[in-house]
Amino acid sequence: MGIGGDSQTFWMSSMYQLWRFENTLLPGQSFQGYDRVYIPRMAYTTGDLDIHDVAIDENGKPIFVNTLFNCLATVSDSHSFKPVWKPWFISELVPEDRCHLNGLAMKNGKAGYVTAVSISDVPGGWRDTRSNGGILVDVQSNDVVCERLSMPHSPRLYQNKLWLLEAGSGYFGYVDMKSGAFVRVSFCPGFLRGLAFIGKYALIGISNARKNNTFQGLEFQKNLEKKKEEAWCGIWVINLHTGNTEHWVKIDGMIEELYDVLVLKATRRPLLIGTKKEDIKKMVSIE
Repeated sequence: MGIGGDSQTFWMSSMYQLWRFENTLLPGQSFQGYDRVYIPRMAYTTGDLDIHDVAIDENGKPIFVNTLFNCLATVSDSHSFKPVWKPWFISELVPEDRCHLNGLAMKNGKAGYVTAVSISDVPGGWRDTRSNGGILVDVQSNDVVCERLSMPHSPRLYQNKLWLLEAGSGYFGYVDMKSGAFVRVSFCPGFLRGLAFIGKYALIGISNARKNNTFQGLEFQKNLEKKKEEAWCGIWVINLHTGNTEHWVKIDGMIEELYDVLVLKATRRPLLIGTKKEDIKKMVSIE
């Protein structure tokens, strides 16, 4: 699900673990034509916490959205996780996904803002308010910065603006911090999750609509029908200066959903070694 870091080190969440991948090549080195080789160097077994966004704090430690327990957390050497913050309306840390906390924006190396689908303190309560119950919260003050959002995801601070994805409507935009309004910039033909930036471009993850009608009744579905579009899976590239779509990458086959997007700067051809590939036995390097 979540992936966060940079072109040297990044963390990635799986179903029940949090993995750290490290590039083993020095600047200017290559390996069989690859200019980055990412090896899984460390894993924390967290259990199935339904981890969503993952980021790196000012001390180089991972901080993640623990969606099942409705809180922000970090890793623990002896337990599944260590809680670091929870919304004021969550009364206790229990595995019940009450508000569907999902997105995390970092600010000066600390947790800055989070998104949740609802202000709810009952198990699965967020499902009843998907269309307009979403919120953006300032972690430091506990203030609601923006409300009445439809399934908000992926808040990110970039170029003095707080951007986010309103998955329930299909719009990418930013929050006017003075008025608290969500300003729509561009519609994307898929369920939006995953946002990264490079230069004047936003890179947005889009996903197919699930076959279990999870997204039925949302404005997103109505907007697709108006535009005579069908949801698909891939990366949508938007020019921040104009709001225009300038490029896209469409993904077919077994991959039907994306959750997160990470830019690997100054990287042309990366290689990632999985934990189950035979190659991992031979990937030995000396510090």
